[in-house]
Amino acid sequence: MRKLVNFSFIYMILGVASGLFYREFTKINDFPEDQWTQLSVVHTHFLILGFVMLLLVLLLEKAFALSKHGKLFAWFMGTYNAGVILTAGMQLTHGIMTVLGVESSKMISGIAGLGHMSITAGMVLLFVILRRSVSENKNFEEAAVTN
Repeated sequence: MRKLVNFSFIYMILGVASGLFYREFTKINDFPEDQWTQLSVVHTHFLILGFVMLLLVLLLEKAFALSKHGKLFAWFMGTYNAGVILTAGMQLTHGIMTVLGVESSKMISGIAGLGHMSITAGMVLLFVILRRSVSENKNFEEAAVTN
């Protein structure tokens, strides 16, 4: 559980810092306020997909002991966190390039796509773990009722 709290805290810091970076970087580079850049959504990705999501997983861990699934839970944590970092990192890269007037490449979009796929795989793993935990909990509750 401590690992979930620590990861969530790190994502909170990254979310706040990336929001500050967006505001200051666009201001320093005289980027027009009415133009959109992916920098504007990096902080929301870190805050929602990182900070809030892992706090929700923490609650699920408390209720269902998800981590008892060992390697499967480790795969979820690794896959999901890699996806969030990769996605936000590519948004940051693309946003910086937009502000500086540098043309982006399909490679950046492709890597961001891999990040989204990794997040999706992590979510699927989370639901596999959650379904197993709920099923185990249901069997336990049924046994307690019959005794």
